[in-house]
Amino acid sequence: MPPPLCSDDRRGLLALARAAITEAVLHERIPNLLVAEGCLAEPAGAFVTIYHRGRLRGCVGVSARSLSLGETVVQCAVSAARNDRRFAAIGTGEVSEVEIEISVLSEPRAISPGAIEAGTHGLLVIRGSHRGLLLPQVAAERSWTALRFLEETCRKAGLAPDAWRHPETELLAFTAEVFSEREFHRGALGAAMDRPEREYALSGETTPEKRARET
Repeated sequence: MPPPLCSDDRRGLLALARAAITEAVLHERIPNLLVAEGCLAEPAGAFVTIYHRGRLRGCVGVSARSLSLGETVVQCAVSAARNDRRFAAIGTGEVSEVEIEISVLSEPRAISPGAIEAGTHGLLVIRGSHRGLLLPQVAAERSWTALRFLEETCRKAGLAPDAWRHPETELLAFTAEVFSEREFHRGALGAAMDRPEREYALSGETTPEKRARET
């Protein structure tokens, strides 16, 4: 895992995500909000999760490190607000009410099943055209064992729960630095933003250019 982001970097990413969502929803345009320096200019994968009145309303991300962290967050924020097919798109009257959470991912690396730490590792299962990703917080919030987490990631990929045993199945692990607007505006969002347990759906992987895959 790379060094943790400083408070200013976290604020900067959250501000980028909110500006991107505002531009996309209120003005129906893709924002040009590029970051050219600092940690936000380094390549990284990330997920952007949107809550509205405490309920999950979109979650889109990429594990690939093909774009800078700032660009990744901008594109994923727009897709989470508009293109996650599991949820209605964020409306113009909802923009000011949403809460944004960002998960910055480390580079996925091969891992053996016995080395998986539930709640610490996120998992990416790949076999042929099948891909499934679950963020680390999913296992932690559901108190899953490492084996259960592995099986659920296989299911997410559209495979049998024991598909991880197949020699052609790739098993990759990563960690995530998770932060949200709540950290910086604690109390300001009000009781309506109290967060329930995350839905299992929040962990669906997608690309910024495509709509989120259905569970």
